[in-house]
Amino acid sequence: MIVSTQKPFEEILAALEGGSRVFIIGCAKCATVCKAGGEEEVFRMQEALTAAAKEVTGTMVIDETCHMPRTARDLRSRRDQVDEADFLLVLSCGAGIQSVAEASGKKVVAGTDSRFLGNIRRFGQFEQRCSLCGDCRLNDSGGVCPVTVCAKGLLNGPCGGMEDGACEVDRNNRCAWVTIYERLERQGRVGGLDAITQARDFAHKRHPKSLTLEK
Repeated sequence: MIVSTQKPFEEILAALEGGSRVFIIGCAKCATVCKAGGEEEVFRMQEALTAAAKEVTGTMVIDETCHMPRTARDLRSRRDQVDEADFLLVLSCGAGIQSVAEASGKKVVAGTDSRFLGNIRRFGQFEQRCSLCGDCRLNDSGGVCPVTVCAKGLLNGPCGGMEDGACEVDRNNRCAWVTIYERLERQGRVGGLDAITQARDFAHKRHPKSLTLEK
């Protein structure tokens, strides 16, 4: 899931200067799970904007704001309220915000910051495990991503600063390569660590990307 957090309310208000009517859009998927843009957050934002002398023309929580056809369809179903607004305030990840901007043609205000692709450790606790690098090395590292989980992104073992299994950058974190070694040892695959892992192909990080599935 895409982990996002709400921008400070003062920053949102500043972005809404020049208009008084706002339509608020949330997302029922990722933004709801990380409590950045679900039903509760949309309602609270409506209350806060009303208290700040803004007129909320309407609200909606789209099932997946990153789903462009669905977002366009849902906005059309509330066209009168959307057209009445000076701004559309979107509480979702950056992908969802851009879906709304393209579908509506209105002035769109981002109410959140997209942080990272996250795993859910438990309710309200998220961890980054993947950097979407496009050059996955998980087959060789026991399912632990050294690009992301290692603070230095090292591909061929720990740095010299690792001590007692702790990361040099943050002693509260376990060294990713200690975790990788222990997992491979349990699987009887430690011998594979003798091979030198080649440098990452940064061409996979070029933007923008697209993917079309073959029919």
